[in-house]
Amino acid sequence: MTGRAIPHRAGFACLVGRPNTGKSTLTNVLAGGKVAITSSRPQTTRHAIRGILTRPDAQLVLVDTPGFHRPRTLLGQRLNDLVRTTIAEVDVLGLCVPATDRVGPGDRFITGELATVTRRAPVIAIVTKTDLVSREQVAEQLLAVSRLGERLGVQFAEIVPVSAVRGDRIEALAQVLIARLPEGPPLYPDGELTDSPEAVLVAELVREAALEGVRDELPHSLAVVVEEMTLRAGRPADSPMLDIRAEVYVERDSQKGIVIGVGGARLREIGTAARRGIEALLGTPVFLDLHVRVAKNWQRDPKQLRRLGF
Repeated sequence: MTGRAIPHRAGFACLVGRPNTGKSTLTNVLAGGKVAITSSRPQTTRHAIRGILTRPDAQLVLVDTPGFHRPRTLLGQRLNDLVRTTIAEVDVLGLCVPATDRVGPGDRFITGELATVTRRAPVIAIVTKTDLVSREQVAEQLLAVSRLGERLGVQFAEIVPVSAVRGDRIEALAQVLIARLPEGPPLYPDGELTDSPEAVLVAELVREAALEGVRDELPHSLAVVVEEMTLRAGRPADSPMLDIRAEVYVERDSQKGIVIGVGGARLREIGTAARRGIEALLGTPVFLDLHVRVAKNWQRDPKQLRRLGF
Protein backbone atom coordinates (compact mmCIF):
# COMPACT_ATOMS: atom_id res chain seq x y z
CA MET A 1 0.00 0.00 0.00
CA THR A 2 1.51 3.31 -1.06
CA GLY A 3 1.20 6.46 0.98
CA ARG A 4 -0.64 9.50 -0.29
CA ALA A 5 1.62 11.80 -2.32
CA ILE A 6 2.44 15.12 -0.70
CA PRO A 7 0.46 17.79 -2.57
CA HIS A 8 2.31 20.61 -4.31
CA ARG A 9 1.48 24.05 -2.93
CA ALA A 10 1.89 27.41 -4.64
CA GLY A 11 0.75 30.89 -3.80
CA PHE A 12 1.52 34.38 -2.60
CA ALA A 13 2.63 35.60 0.82
CA CYS A 14 2.75 39.32 1.59
CA LEU A 15 5.13 40.76 4.16
CA VAL A 16 3.73 43.90 5.78
CA GLY A 17 4.80 46.14 8.62
CA ARG A 18 5.70 49.70 9.43
CA PRO A 19 8.82 51.14 7.76
CA ASN A 20 12.22 49.62 8.57
CA THR A 21 11.03 46.38 10.16
CA GLY A 22 13.26 44.14 8.03
CA LYS A 23 10.74 43.12 5.36
CA SER A 24 13.10 43.53 2.41
CA THR A 25 15.99 41.73 4.08
CA LEU A 26 13.65 38.88 5.00
CA THR A 27 12.32 38.70 1.44
CA ASN A 28 15.86 38.42 0.06
CA VAL A 29 16.87 35.69 2.52
CA LEU A 30 13.74 33.62 1.96
CA ALA A 31 14.01 33.96 -1.83
CA GLY A 32 17.70 33.04 -1.73
CA GLY A 33 18.91 36.12 -3.59
CA LYS A 34 18.71 39.91 -3.77
CA VAL A 35 15.34 40.95 -5.17
CA ALA A 36 14.57 43.93 -2.91
CA ILE A 37 16.83 46.80 -1.93
CA THR A 38 17.61 47.33 1.73
CA SER A 39 18.58 50.38 3.73
CA SER A 40 18.52 51.64 7.29
CA ARG A 41 16.37 54.49 5.99
CA PRO A 42 12.61 54.04 6.52
CA GLN A 43 10.26 53.71 3.54
CA THR A 44 12.98 52.32 1.27
CA THR A 45 10.61 49.98 -0.59
CA ARG A 46 8.26 51.70 -3.05
CA HIS A 47 7.04 48.81 -5.20
CA ALA A 48 5.51 45.43 -4.51
CA ILE A 49 8.63 43.36 -5.20
CA ARG A 50 8.15 39.61 -5.64
CA GLY A 51 10.78 37.10 -4.59
CA ILE A 52 10.21 33.49 -5.65
CA LEU A 53 11.19 30.47 -3.54
CA THR A 54 10.84 27.25 -5.57
CA ARG A 55 11.09 23.80 -4.01
CA PRO A 56 10.11 20.34 -5.28
CA ASP A 57 6.90 20.41 -3.23
CA ALA A 58 6.07 24.13 -3.21
CA GLN A 59 6.51 27.56 -4.72
CA LEU A 60 6.27 30.50 -2.34
CA VAL A 61 6.00 33.92 -3.96
CA LEU A 62 6.95 36.58 -1.42
CA VAL A 63 5.61 40.07 -1.95
CA ASP A 64 7.64 42.75 -0.17
CA THR A 65 5.55 45.90 0.22
CA PRO A 66 6.28 49.49 1.21
CA GLY A 67 6.07 50.20 4.92
CA PHE A 68 2.56 51.10 6.08
CA HIS A 69 2.65 54.61 7.56
CA ARG A 70 0.56 57.72 8.14
CA PRO A 71 1.12 59.50 4.82
CA ARG A 72 2.21 63.13 4.55
CA THR A 73 2.34 63.28 0.74
CA LEU A 74 0.43 61.97 -2.26
CA LEU A 75 3.27 59.48 -2.78
CA GLY A 76 2.71 58.19 0.77
CA GLN A 77 -0.99 57.77 0.10
CA ARG A 78 -0.31 55.82 -3.09
CA LEU A 79 2.20 53.55 -1.34
CA ASN A 80 -0.39 52.77 1.36
CA ASP A 81 -2.98 52.08 -1.36
CA LEU A 82 -0.50 49.65 -2.95
CA VAL A 83 -0.15 47.79 0.36
CA ARG A 84 -3.94 47.60 0.84
CA THR A 85 -4.43 46.27 -2.68
CA THR A 86 -1.70 43.67 -2.20
CA ILE A 87 -2.93 42.31 1.13
CA ALA A 88 -6.40 41.82 -0.34
CA GLU A 89 -5.04 39.50 -3.04
CA VAL A 90 -2.54 37.15 -1.35
CA ASP A 91 -2.95 33.74 0.28
CA VAL A 92 -1.09 34.39 3.55
CA LEU A 93 0.14 37.51 5.35
CA GLY A 94 3.27 38.02 7.41
CA LEU A 95 3.17 40.92 9.88
CA CYS A 96 6.74 42.00 10.66
CA VAL A 97 7.38 43.53 14.08
CA PRO A 98 11.02 44.12 15.09
CA ALA A 99 12.26 42.71 18.40
CA THR A 100 14.27 45.90 18.87
CA ASP A 101 11.32 48.28 19.35
CA ARG A 102 8.35 48.32 21.69
CA VAL A 103 4.99 47.66 20.03
CA GLY A 104 3.73 51.14 19.18
CA PRO A 105 1.08 53.13 17.30
CA GLY A 106 2.43 52.12 13.89
CA ASP A 107 2.14 48.41 14.71
CA ARG A 108 -1.39 48.95 16.07
CA PHE A 109 -2.38 50.88 12.94
CA ILE A 110 -1.21 48.11 10.61
CA THR A 111 -2.68 45.29 12.71
CA GLY A 112 -6.00 47.12 12.63
CA GLU A 113 -5.79 47.19 8.83
CA LEU A 114 -5.18 43.42 8.81
CA ALA A 115 -8.28 42.80 10.92
CA THR A 116 -10.38 43.36 7.80
CA VAL A 117 -8.71 40.56 5.82
CA THR A 118 -8.03 37.83 8.39
CA ARG A 119 -11.27 36.02 7.59
CA ARG A 120 -9.90 35.37 4.11
CA ALA A 121 -6.14 34.95 4.63
CA PRO A 122 -4.23 33.72 7.71
CA VAL A 123 -1.78 36.12 9.36
CA ILE A 124 1.62 35.00 10.64
CA ALA A 125 3.24 37.40 13.11
CA ILE A 126 7.00 37.58 12.49
CA VAL A 127 9.23 39.05 15.17
CA THR A 128 12.29 40.22 13.23
CA LYS A 129 15.85 41.29 14.15
CA THR A 130 16.13 38.85 17.08
CA ASP A 131 19.92 38.87 16.72
CA LEU A 132 19.99 42.41 18.11
CA VAL A 133 18.35 41.68 21.49
CA SER A 134 18.56 39.18 24.34
CA ARG A 135 16.44 36.02 24.61
CA GLU A 136 14.48 37.67 27.41
CA GLN A 137 13.64 40.61 25.17
CA VAL A 138 12.56 38.26 22.37
CA ALA A 139 10.24 36.46 24.79
CA GLU A 140 8.78 39.78 25.94
CA GLN A 141 8.17 40.87 22.36
CA LEU A 142 6.47 37.58 21.48
CA LEU A 143 4.06 38.16 24.35
CA ALA A 144 3.52 41.80 23.36
CA VAL A 145 2.74 40.80 19.78
CA SER A 146 0.28 38.15 20.96
CA ARG A 147 -1.50 40.76 23.08
CA LEU A 148 -1.52 43.16 20.13
CA GLY A 149 -3.49 40.66 18.07
CA GLU A 150 -5.91 39.96 20.90
CA ARG A 151 -6.64 43.66 21.45
CA LEU A 152 -7.33 44.35 17.79
CA GLY A 153 -9.23 41.18 16.92
CA VAL A 154 -6.51 39.55 14.80
CA GLN A 155 -5.87 35.91 15.60
CA PHE A 156 -2.34 35.11 14.50
CA ALA A 157 -2.04 31.61 13.02
CA GLU A 158 1.56 31.50 14.31
CA ILE A 159 4.10 33.84 15.90
CA VAL A 160 7.63 33.18 14.62
CA PRO A 161 10.82 34.90 15.84
CA VAL A 162 13.53 35.20 13.16
CA SER A 163 16.87 36.75 12.38
CA ALA A 164 17.36 37.27 8.65
CA VAL A 165 20.97 38.34 9.25
CA ARG A 166 21.91 35.14 11.11
CA GLY A 167 19.42 32.91 9.32
CA ASP A 168 17.76 31.89 12.61
CA ARG A 169 14.41 30.10 12.09
CA ILE A 170 14.19 31.17 8.44
CA GLU A 171 13.48 27.59 7.38
CA ALA A 172 10.81 27.29 10.07
CA LEU A 173 9.15 30.47 8.80
CA ALA A 174 9.26 29.21 5.21
CA GLN A 175 7.51 26.00 6.26
CA VAL A 176 4.86 27.94 8.21
CA LEU A 177 4.11 30.12 5.19
CA ILE A 178 4.13 27.24 2.70
CA ALA A 179 1.75 25.18 4.85
CA ARG A 180 -0.89 27.90 4.40
CA LEU A 181 -0.66 28.07 0.60
CA PRO A 182 -3.32 26.44 -1.58
CA GLU A 183 -2.58 23.25 -3.46
CA GLY A 184 -1.63 23.84 -7.06
CA PRO A 185 1.12 23.80 -9.71
CA PRO A 186 4.04 26.27 -9.79
CA LEU A 187 3.17 29.80 -10.86
CA TYR A 188 6.62 30.68 -12.26
CA PRO A 189 9.33 28.71 -14.10
CA ASP A 190 11.92 26.92 -11.98
CA GLY A 191 15.00 29.05 -11.37
CA GLU A 192 13.20 32.39 -11.58
CA LEU A 193 14.07 34.61 -8.60
CA THR A 194 11.70 37.52 -9.23
CA ASP A 195 9.12 38.66 -11.76
CA SER A 196 10.07 42.32 -11.48
CA PRO A 197 11.19 43.87 -14.80
CA GLU A 198 14.96 44.31 -15.09
CA ALA A 199 14.59 48.07 -15.52
CA VAL A 200 12.75 48.32 -12.19
CA LEU A 201 15.41 46.25 -10.41
CA VAL A 202 18.21 48.34 -11.95
CA ALA A 203 16.50 51.59 -10.89
CA GLU A 204 16.11 50.25 -7.37
CA LEU A 205 19.80 49.31 -7.17
CA VAL A 206 20.75 52.84 -8.20
CA ARG A 207 18.41 54.28 -5.56
CA GLU A 208 19.85 51.92 -2.93
CA ALA A 209 23.35 53.19 -3.70
CA ALA A 210 22.16 56.80 -3.60
CA LEU A 211 20.48 56.30 -0.22
CA GLU A 212 23.73 55.41 1.51
CA GLY A 213 25.27 58.29 3.41
CA VAL A 214 22.77 61.00 2.49
CA ARG A 215 21.08 63.37 4.90
CA ASP A 216 17.85 62.44 6.61
CA GLU A 217 15.60 64.66 4.48
CA LEU A 218 16.83 63.28 1.16
CA PRO A 219 15.73 59.59 0.99
CA HIS A 220 12.03 60.34 0.46
CA SER A 221 12.90 62.86 -2.27
CA LEU A 222 14.94 60.39 -4.34
CA ALA A 223 13.47 58.62 -7.35
CA VAL A 224 15.24 56.79 -10.18
CA VAL A 225 14.03 56.06 -13.69
CA VAL A 226 15.95 53.91 -16.18
CA GLU A 227 15.59 55.67 -19.53
CA GLU A 228 17.59 53.25 -21.68
CA MET A 229 19.10 49.75 -21.49
CA THR A 230 20.79 48.55 -24.68
CA LEU A 231 23.51 46.12 -25.66
CA ARG A 232 26.46 48.04 -27.04
CA ALA A 233 26.74 47.63 -30.78
CA GLY A 234 29.89 46.13 -32.22
CA ARG A 235 30.79 44.02 -29.19
CA PRO A 236 31.53 40.31 -29.79
CA ALA A 237 28.79 37.91 -28.71
CA ASP A 238 31.00 36.36 -26.04
CA SER A 239 31.88 39.76 -24.52
CA PRO A 240 28.71 41.86 -24.34
CA MET A 241 28.45 45.27 -22.69
CA LEU A 242 25.18 46.79 -21.49
CA ASP A 243 24.77 50.56 -21.70
CA ILE A 244 22.34 51.92 -19.10
CA ARG A 245 21.21 55.52 -18.81
CA ALA A 246 19.33 56.43 -15.66
CA GLU A 247 17.92 59.64 -14.24
CA VAL A 248 18.10 60.34 -10.50
CA TYR A 249 15.34 62.75 -9.49
CA VAL A 250 15.31 65.02 -6.45
CA GLU A 251 12.90 67.79 -5.43
CA ARG A 252 15.21 70.78 -4.89
CA ASP A 253 18.41 72.25 -6.35
CA SER A 254 20.10 71.91 -2.94
CA GLN A 255 19.40 68.17 -2.99
CA LYS A 256 20.91 67.90 -6.46
CA GLY A 257 24.15 69.27 -5.06
CA ILE A 258 24.12 66.68 -2.25
CA VAL A 259 23.72 63.78 -4.69
CA ILE A 260 26.39 65.05 -7.10
CA GLY A 261 28.87 66.00 -4.37
CA VAL A 262 32.00 68.12 -4.67
CA GLY A 263 33.35 67.81 -8.19
CA GLY A 264 30.91 64.97 -8.89
CA ALA A 265 32.59 62.68 -6.32
CA ARG A 266 29.37 61.55 -4.66
CA LEU A 267 27.69 60.69 -7.96
CA ARG A 268 30.73 58.65 -9.01
CA GLU A 269 30.53 56.69 -5.74
CA ILE A 270 26.84 56.03 -6.37
CA GLY A 271 27.58 54.86 -9.90
CA THR A 272 30.36 52.52 -8.80
CA ALA A 273 28.28 50.90 -6.05
CA ALA A 274 25.19 50.61 -8.27
CA ARG A 275 27.17 49.15 -11.17
CA ARG A 276 28.54 46.36 -8.98
CA GLY A 277 25.03 45.41 -7.92
CA ILE A 278 23.65 45.62 -11.46
CA GLU A 279 26.44 43.48 -12.90
CA ALA A 280 25.85 40.87 -10.18
CA LEU A 281 22.13 40.91 -10.98
CA LEU A 282 22.41 40.73 -14.78
CA GLY A 283 25.69 38.83 -15.14
CA THR A 284 26.89 41.29 -17.78
CA PRO A 285 29.47 44.13 -17.72
CA VAL A 286 27.68 47.47 -17.49
CA PHE A 287 28.41 51.07 -18.45
CA LEU A 288 26.18 53.16 -16.19
CA ASP A 289 25.44 56.75 -17.19
CA LEU A 290 23.76 58.67 -14.33
CA HIS A 291 22.19 62.13 -14.50
CA VAL A 292 20.60 64.09 -11.65
CA ARG A 293 17.43 66.07 -12.37
CA VAL A 294 15.22 68.33 -10.26
CA ALA A 295 11.47 67.60 -10.32
CA LYS A 296 10.10 70.11 -7.85
CA ASN A 297 7.78 68.64 -5.21
CA TRP A 298 7.27 65.46 -7.25
CA GLN A 299 5.95 63.56 -4.20
CA ARG A 300 2.85 65.81 -4.21
CA ASP A 301 2.32 66.20 -7.97
CA PRO A 302 0.02 63.58 -9.60
CA LYS A 303 1.44 64.22 -13.08
CA GLN A 304 5.05 63.79 -11.98
CA LEU A 305 4.19 60.75 -9.86
CA ARG A 306 2.78 59.06 -12.98
CA ARG A 307 5.91 59.94 -14.97
CA LEU A 308 8.11 58.47 -12.23
CA GLY A 309 6.13 55.23 -12.13
CA PHE A 310 3.85 55.76 -9.13
